[in-house]
Amino acid sequence: MKKTTNYLWAACFLLVSACGNAPAKSDKQEKAPPSITIAVAANMQFAMEALMKAFTEKTGVRCETTISSSGKLTVQIKEGAPFDVFVSADMNYPEEIFQSGLAAAPPKIYAYGKLVLWSMKEALTPSLEMLGESSIRHIALANPKLAPYGIAAVETLKNHGLWEQVEKKLVFGESIAQTNQFIITGAAEAGFTALSVVLSDQMKGKGKWIEINQEDYPPIAQGVVVIKRKNASPHNALKFYDFLSSEEASAILVAFGYGVDKGK
Repeated sequence: MKKTTNYLWAACFLLVSACGNAPAKSDKQEKAPPSITIAVAANMQFAMEALMKAFTEKTGVRCETTISSSGKLTVQIKEGAPFDVFVSADMNYPEEIFQSGLAAAPPKIYAYGKLVLWSMKEALTPSLEMLGESSIRHIALANPKLAPYGIAAVETLKNHGLWEQVEKKLVFGESIAQTNQFIITGAAEAGFTALSVVLSDQMKGKGKWIEINQEDYPPIAQGVVVIKRKNASPHNALKFYDFLSSEEASAILVAFGYGVDKGK
């Protein structure tokens, strides 16, 4: 009987020891790296890839993106989309988010966008004047109701007295990304897009383009805002918010054709 009792105590000891060691084993498991989800205006698609890479290398925080027009992203944020940061193509939409009580910090300008006229047609040399010619049947631009670059394109056409002449030729993309597709595929003989697009590695050297005089349209002041999320700390989102004002981020933005405040 005594021997049996000793065996039972030994078995219990082993069981308790095994249970006691279990937490130590789980403690050694690697934790998933922190991450944030960024809602990105389509004009920033290519520049954002470089910005995210530099940010992750600097902080260890991974980034995921959803790309669309600033107007559509604003609607999604108001409907509760799980974004941590909103990188817009203007300041109006981030300000709208802030005024709605959905922001963890006030919006700020991170860059100034620039507009170009772009064409893939070899026989064409882009110019505003040529848009009125009969050979130009379709002109692509982002929907001005959703995308600030579309507003800039409309203002440019009006300031040059071309609006009434070309209005029926206009085809609207839901964002700069769709507008680019109209131009790249030749569905539109010419179109307006962001300078950052034609300077990107993916598009550099494709087609011909001219930069539009910045006096022809209102400044495209692009804003960023941190989204307030339930049961989630904005700590890492604020890191990205601050990073966009850093010298490193400014250098990347300038390389993609954006303007930045000289004081940054």
